[in-house]
Amino acid sequence: MRPEVRRTSSKHKDRGRLTRLHAVLLAAALAGCAVGPDFRRPTPPAVSSYTSEALPDTTAASPVAGGAPQRFVFGEEIPSRWWSLFRSEALDRLIRQALSDSPTLAAAQATLRVAEENRRAQFGALLPNVDGNATAGRQKISGASFGLPENTSSSFTLYNASVSVSYALDLFGGTRRELEALGAEVDFQRFQREGAWLTLTANLVTTAVQEAALRAQIRATREIVEAEEQQLALVERQFQLGGVSRPDVLAQQAQLAQTRATLPPLEKQLAQIRHRLAVLAGRFPGDAGTLPEFDLDGMSLPQELPVSLPSSLARQRPDIRAAEELLHAASARIGVATANLYPQVALTGSLGSEAARGKDLFGSGTSVWSLGGGMLQPVFRGGELTARRRAAVAAYDQAEAQYRETVLLAFQNVADALRALEMDAQALKAQADAESAAKAALDLARQAFCLGGASYLTLLNAERQHQQARIGLVQAQAARFSDTAALFQALGGGWWNREPEDGMSTTSRND
Repeated sequence: MRPEVRRTSSKHKDRGRLTRLHAVLLAAALAGCAVGPDFRRPTPPAVSSYTSEALPDTTAASPVAGGAPQRFVFGEEIPSRWWSLFRSEALDRLIRQALSDSPTLAAAQATLRVAEENRRAQFGALLPNVDGNATAGRQKISGASFGLPENTSSSFTLYNASVSVSYALDLFGGTRRELEALGAEVDFQRFQREGAWLTLTANLVTTAVQEAALRAQIRATREIVEAEEQQLALVERQFQLGGVSRPDVLAQQAQLAQTRATLPPLEKQLAQIRHRLAVLAGRFPGDAGTLPEFDLDGMSLPQELPVSLPSSLARQRPDIRAAEELLHAASARIGVATANLYPQVALTGSLGSEAARGKDLFGSGTSVWSLGGGMLQPVFRGGELTARRRAAVAAYDQAEAQYRETVLLAFQNVADALRALEMDAQALKAQADAESAAKAALDLARQAFCLGGASYLTLLNAERQHQQARIGLVQAQAARFSDTAALFQALGGGWWNREPEDGMSTTSRND
């Protein structure tokens, strides 16, 4: 009797283990647990300022166009259409057209839709799969197949119609972690689109400023050419009167030729800039003539510059937010790799009808059904699953390092732009003083030369200095406009303040 008791006790123990296992699996399913780390946003960097030295309240002022002082307003909100602060209707019109027609934005929007649809597709893995089946086949069997060789073979037609259901239980959250990763990729593409928006608008503004600067340089160069032509005529008359030598005339001709030689490169750059503007606006270079023309006099330099607080920058830069979503996706993929180490349970069932004649389908006695379940527990995979989990952890470490690098570069961009604006104002002031002094020196040299009180070499040097100072002044004016646009770009462009009519969603799942 004892052996029988032992067998009975062993059966009860086995049943108890199975009952406990079933209870654990059921509890896990009901609790909806998901293995792997739960993602937490990186904490904002503990930085109180962008630069090592305090910035002045206002930048230096210059008595020239574009020389107004600029004031940094920390904590002020950045408008989503920040380029409107330049008060150029032509620029506003061009950017509106570009935002509507740019293939870059269209591609970014399409990529976002791909990510959204992939995420929607993954939702299906959380629900049962239901399939309808209908078959008809002609078969011939032999009695030998059933151990009855004396029975003759027979042929028949078999019709089948059924509905099958299968459901993979997500006990350990692998499917949900994959859904979480795909959701992070949706937000990544959303911030990539915001980055494309910001890059496009910033490129349009800086390219328009470059065009305006080139037009100013060309205009200044032509004025210098006209003045040098008049000076050459004067030198030639003095040569005829014996007041100057032949080398003086040749020197003035060489100076005029050198100044004229600077025009074709400037005009080439202007043509290329116009072609670039057309492409940025989503049009062909041949349509550049239909675009508005830009001049520095038609733009106003923003005098108040809103500057986000350092603690807010990480939530406002699209590239930082995109790097954060990559980190989020990498964290979720650790959960996917971890879930693959645990049992996978699937339930299956089918219900249908099977008959020898099509008209008998769904008739009495033709119903067939099946119900089953299965569990797969990886036992030996040669270290594949654990290696894949370690790879997922390493991918997370990589994404984390890339996130930190993105944050550092973002703060560098802002610091560079702030310092550039401070130095640009000082450079413009110095360049304005240099141009004013060079102009005064040239006027005196011309008067003295006409009166015979100065040599031609003195006049020639004065002309060269004034030409360099005039071009330098234009470049210094343009630098303030370009670096102002660079500051808005470095701060994120104010996309979070965009109005609904702009046609782009600005929120993510985490906002």
